[in-house]
Amino acid sequence: MSDHTIEELSSQGGLHWFGLGRREFLKVFSGGVLICAYAPAAVAQESGRMRGWPGENLPQDLASWLHIGAGGQVTVFTGKAEMGQNIRTSLAQQVAEELRTPVDTIALVMGDTDLTPYDMGTFGSRTTPTMAPHLRNMAASARDLLIGMAAQRWKADPTTLVAADGEVANPATGQTLSYGELAGGQKLVRTVAADPPLVPAAQWKIAGTAVSKVGGREFVTGKHQYPSDIVRPEMLQGKVLRPSGFNATLVSLDAGAAEKISGVTLVHDGDFVGVAAPDSATAERALAALKAEWRVPPQQPSNKDIFDYLKKNPETGSGGQGALPPGFQRNRSTGSVAEGMAAAEIKLEQRYTLEYIAHAPLEPRSAVAEWSEGKLTVWTGTQRPFGVRQELAEAFRLSADKVRVIQPDSGSGYGGKHMGDAAVEAARLAKAAGKPVKVVWTREEEFTWAYYRPAGVIEIRSGARRDGTLVAWECHNYNSGPSAMDPPYQVPNQLLEFHAAHSPLRQGSYRALAATGNTFARETHIDELAHLTGIDPLAFRLQNISAPRLRAVLEAAADKFGWGREKSSPQRGFGLACGTEKGGYFAACAEVEIDPSTRAVQVRRLVQAWESGAVVNPDGLRNQIGGVTVQALGGALFEQISFAEGRILNPHFSQYRLPRFSDTPQIELVILDRKDLPSAGAGEAAICGPAPAVGNAIFAASGIRLRSLPLVPEGLPRG
Repeated sequence: MSDHTIEELSSQGGLHWFGLGRREFLKVFSGGVLICAYAPAAVAQESGRMRGWPGENLPQDLASWLHIGAGGQVTVFTGKAEMGQNIRTSLAQQVAEELRTPVDTIALVMGDTDLTPYDMGTFGSRTTPTMAPHLRNMAASARDLLIGMAAQRWKADPTTLVAADGEVANPATGQTLSYGELAGGQKLVRTVAADPPLVPAAQWKIAGTAVSKVGGREFVTGKHQYPSDIVRPEMLQGKVLRPSGFNATLVSLDAGAAEKISGVTLVHDGDFVGVAAPDSATAERALAALKAEWRVPPQQPSNKDIFDYLKKNPETGSGGQGALPPGFQRNRSTGSVAEGMAAAEIKLEQRYTLEYIAHAPLEPRSAVAEWSEGKLTVWTGTQRPFGVRQELAEAFRLSADKVRVIQPDSGSGYGGKHMGDAAVEAARLAKAAGKPVKVVWTREEEFTWAYYRPAGVIEIRSGARRDGTLVAWECHNYNSGPSAMDPPYQVPNQLLEFHAAHSPLRQGSYRALAATGNTFARETHIDELAHLTGIDPLAFRLQNISAPRLRAVLEAAADKFGWGREKSSPQRGFGLACGTEKGGYFAACAEVEIDPSTRAVQVRRLVQAWESGAVVNPDGLRNQIGGVTVQALGGALFEQISFAEGRILNPHFSQYRLPRFSDTPQIELVILDRKDLPSAGAGEAAICGPAPAVGNAIFAASGIRLRSLPLVPEGLPRG
């Protein structure tokens, strides 16, 4: 991974641990052709970095990825998860492209640890650049196998045959055989050569087009099921007693009244207390009847002192945020910052901060757990089904093959559903009750007990010549992470240092990880340097950027926006920002308006330019970038977790400010489709540009430089 290790993604672990004492595809998918292929080198290397169950040797040949049924239906297996990013559609497109079959013949089985090959998880925008090429290889190999089978039947030269629209044709004779006819009830396992030739992006007919969302009607009619919709026979409803504050320990529990309620199962295991009941109302009544005394440690940090706290409390352990990602040195330097600063005519040193924010998914954490003959099956919304399987196996001291995790499409995640909190809770209650148990977190539980995007302190010291040439750059990040710390500008003298800190709140990954905060700090600082040199912010950036792809998106965004055609005024300002992360290149231009009486800030227009190689699904990509742009406004303008004395003070939507329809500006997207380049992931990096672009626009209008996220939680400060 290019940013955080898995331990860092959810650095403070699960909520509960208890002191408690292959797949068979041919049975499940009878008939048809099962395709196996050796993994291409790139995928094998990616797999080699994966950490599976302890002692599990990940095979070099990845089998059971694709099945062709007797009726022509193609089933594709992947451990990746669908969380609203529409990856099911774009993966189906790429399989259909190589297999030469319509998209509606492709069905994906995703995120089922009993049916899909091991997968590290859905994060880091890795599905498109790593999983998609592998599935394309499988599809191309299957196509060649089917052509070979047809050639054998017809005693024909396979090179003269053509595969198209789900069938193989012999142009010389006019004969055709559908894939279903060729599969014909056979149970064949074939090993085929790695790296078959793939269709170049410039020749795509299915990939690269705006295919409608697979199963779109079921989503809009409510027929599609999410984890919280799962129902099992005799299922009970579970509730968990939450502590009165963070880091609390249970001093005493009086459960007498709760135990008298008919149908209630009580579980008390250490600091874990939960109930299971026939319905939610009874479970709530039992929970309310519990009388618990908690001890909450005093003098826990709050928003008021969090940034000083992070600087003064380093994390020195090897786990969690103390572990750096591969290839990132704690002291990373190029040239000499001291010499660069000595030669600089313009010098600047500033501190930038960002608050903790919540993921606020539409669907809170939920899980259904069922025990049967010593095996545990859990349906839950997670980005890491195999990781949650490991959590469950460790919590209940089971072998991996005794745990199955099924991920129904989750109601969004944004990096917030790596852990199996609800899954572990449901499994513990189900084990005690002897029946399936569903646990659905309330919104208050989601806001309070899930992990947050880390708060951070970012300090930058820089130097430039008066002509705008950057000569020195020193950046220190405390706690929020090292992702995107590398400036995309030409700077001969650099020092980058990430300082892991002890977080008073549970923290973990958020969309784009630390790239949002680091991009905000860098692009705000660059804007400050531009103003100090008296150079236009766009010209200043272009002067210091050599990467052609970054220059292209910056120029595209500026052109679409009309940068420079109008000057900022006291009530109206313009700002921009750019960057690169996870293989994607982005640039954002913002127009803001400031109400002179209320000092409220309204973003009127946002232009985002984006390039991530060859575009697989233009509509899907536009939806991704548009959605992430709106999400970015929340973290930019007003989102923050308020906390004090070990408690969250705004654990409801009525108190936690998210973007509303009235906050949404005119959004214009410019997509650069580079069919000459491999496709990169596009679910994260575009969240990074709006915050600094808006902040720079606010400065252009008001002369007030804001260096903290959120920028204007209570409106723009006066003077």
